[in-house]
Amino acid sequence: MIKRAFAALAVVMAATAGTARALPPLSQQSEINTGLLAIGIADEVRKQCDRIAPRMLTAFGYLQTLQSKAADMGYSRAEIDAYVTSAEEKAKMRARGEAVLAAAGVRRDAPDTFCTYGLAEIAKGSLIGSFLRAR
Repeated sequence: MIKRAFAALAVVMAATAGTARALPPLSQQSEINTGLLAIGIADEVRKQCDRIAPRMLTAFGYLQTLQSKAADMGYSRAEIDAYVTSAEEKAKMRARGEAVLAAAGVRRDAPDTFCTYGLAEIAKGSLIGSFLRAR
């Protein structure tokens, strides 16, 4: 009887040894999402304002940092790729970005507001501003 109990325990332990802890969805990782949002907002600003250029190497380097942080948290490359390519997650991020821009007074019908916002972010040295440079 004891021998059978130990055998059963050994089977359970072997089955659960490789089980990873459950991770929350990447959409719930604040640091990752704040960084992705900043890059997305900076990208939109530089597209709408011809007085602002992107700092592409800075943005790509930061994306690599975010990817490494996600991997260090335990997310696989496939999970990270699935998150950043998800149409649903992109739509959510776009809505968040639009809300941030609107709250800052940026309006689609007034393209110069993108320039005003972008130049202010550059001057502040914010995360968004770090991905932009004035021409």
